[in-house]
Amino acid sequence: MIRDLILKNRSCRRFYENEEVPQKLLRDLVDMARFCPSGRNAQPLRYYISADRETSQSIFPYLRWAGYLKDWDGPEPGERPAAYIVVCHDTRISGTIECDAGIVLQSMLLDLVETGFGGCIIGSIEKEGLHKTLKLQSHLGILYVLAIGKPKETVVLEEGEDPDDIKYWRDENGVHHVPKRLLDEILIKPA
Repeated sequence: MIRDLILKNRSCRRFYENEEVPQKLLRDLVDMARFCPSGRNAQPLRYYISADRETSQSIFPYLRWAGYLKDWDGPEPGERPAAYIVVCHDTRISGTIECDAGIVLQSMLLDLVETGFGGCIIGSIEKEGLHKTLKLQSHLGILYVLAIGKPKETVVLEEGEDPDDIKYWRDENGVHHVPKRLLDEILIKPA
C-alpha cells in the first residue's frame, strides 16, 4: 500500500557511502518523473544525475544538512550520499514551477524506498557555487538536490507531544527522532 511506503519514507541523512547507486536507477527515477503531473503540463523540470564518486564529492560541499541539529555539519566521510539528482527549473519553458518539484521528489523518494535505497530532499544549497561546479547552462536554476544512498541510520516517527516543538533530534545511540503533529491538530474544525 502507498501508506506503508509513505511511513517507511524518511529523510535519510547518513548513508553507506561505498554502496553504489546504479546509474540505471537514477535514469529510471528521472524517466518516472517525466510521467508525473505538471502544472499546465509545462514540464519545466530538468535533472542532473551523479552516481560517480568524483562528481558526487564535488556536490557535497554546497549542501546544508539538518538545520535543527546545530552541532552537526552533515554526514562524515563514509556516510555521505553515493549519488545525487539535482532538480533544476528550465526558465525558458516557464516562469514558475507550480507544484511540480514536490510531486516529482516525493515520487522519487517512494520509489527509492521500494528499491531499498533512501534519500533526502535538500533545499538549503549554495546554488551559485553548485551551478558553476556542475557547469549548468544559465537558463537552468537549481531548485533542490536529492541525496541518495543506502540508509545508514534509523529514523523513527513520534506523536508530537508539544505542538510548538516540531524539531527533530538524535538520541545518544544516533537514532533520528521526528515528531509529527497529531491528526486532531491538523484537521480544521467547522465553525
